[in-house]
Amino acid sequence: MKRPLLLLILIGTLSFAQAQTGNYAIGSTVANFTVTDVDGVTHSLYDYTSQGKYVALDFFFTTCGPCQATSPYFNQLNDTYGCNSHDLICLTINDGQDNSAAVVAYEIAHGGSYHHCPAVSNEGGGAAVTSTFGVNAFPTYCLIGPDNTMIANDMWPISSMSDFVAFFPPGGVIETAPCIAGITEQIGAQSLTVRPSPSQGQVIVEIAGMGQGAITMDVLDMLGQQVRTVSLGSANGGTLQSTVNLSELGDGQYLCRFTTPDGRRDIRRIVIAH
Repeated sequence: MKRPLLLLILIGTLSFAQAQTGNYAIGSTVANFTVTDVDGVTHSLYDYTSQGKYVALDFFFTTCGPCQATSPYFNQLNDTYGCNSHDLICLTINDGQDNSAAVVAYEIAHGGSYHHCPAVSNEGGGAAVTSTFGVNAFPTYCLIGPDNTMIANDMWPISSMSDFVAFFPPGGVIETAPCIAGITEQIGAQSLTVRPSPSQGQVIVEIAGMGQGAITMDVLDMLGQQVRTVSLGSANGGTLQSTVNLSELGDGQYLCRFTTPDGRRDIRRIVIAH
């Protein structure tokens, strides 16, 4: 069952069978919007639809259980239909509760093994789009056509990627395509390890092929809050090895985000268990 953002006792009998994009009925014209994803890339609805593309949206927040459970299927859809390079554009829109670091943590923890579609946090305009669409239950998945009309305003229930495909227009107008890796995959390190994991907090970082210059490691908890920043020094010939002591951090999972001065970035997850 979907999780409502607010539990209002006075309307406890609200039916979740109603369309979740409450401001856009099927067949209505969707207004343009522009958002910026967590990698700093701008996306405008009408830019995509003017190219004849369909646009699928995933409205979510990071602590939503059904969002977490179905996120891998949406990323599988993105991967199977070309990673936004062919007929279908997939965007993940946060409801406005979560910043970019929290959204990155959510994607890594719950997005599955497929290429992840672009994700928009509250810093990139997610709250405004959620409000404009009238979304009040999460997740809400919808599909918009090249003519800017709403084709499916509540793709649900979802238990596999094929459940999304069932909402596509008939005739195979949305075709599968090879996935072209996005910016994040292209600029990451050729080799990056953080070991051991789990550890008691002391880890060895080994990096190769991440470019020249000083590399910074930001440590984030699974809520996306930055708990440590460590300067690893400069890569020598593109390689670096450093021992980092994180033993003061509590037990749990953490994300290590590595960044170089030229904007190259990569992320690894670790577990600390004292």
